[in-house]
Amino acid sequence: MRDNKWLENLFDEMWEKYFFDVRRANQIEVKFSRKARTRLGSIRMTRDKKKSIILLNGLFRDSLIPTQVVEGVLAHEIVHYAHGFCSPLKRQHRHPHKGGVVKNEMVSRGLEHQYRIEKAWTKDNFVKEVSL
Repeated sequence: MRDNKWLENLFDEMWEKYFFDVRRANQIEVKFSRKARTRLGSIRMTRDKKKSIILLNGLFRDSLIPTQVVEGVLAHEIVHYAHGFCSPLKRQHRHPHKGGVVKNEMVSRGLEHQYRIEKAWTKDNFVKEVSL
């Protein structure tokens, strides 16, 4: 089983490798949430804007789910942060997903493999894997 410390380490590794040019404008907390049927990940910011919180579906604690899937979802949420959604950074787009901005950002940062693995796994397995 994966835990929040594992997820924090993964986040730090990914930030250093793929998002090193993005300024951390506030504290970023990363943790697993409860198991969910529909949401893979989310990002939100505290009211005082001192902290952004990235939550990943609790199903991803299971080490049978490929690490690239977790990396894909985590990178997706980091892209939102970098684009100014749920972060103090200047918003770069009017809508968080319109026009494939998340995919384009992931591809430009060398995360195309994780993007494709996550999308294929989600399509083929997500509904089957959910057993709350």
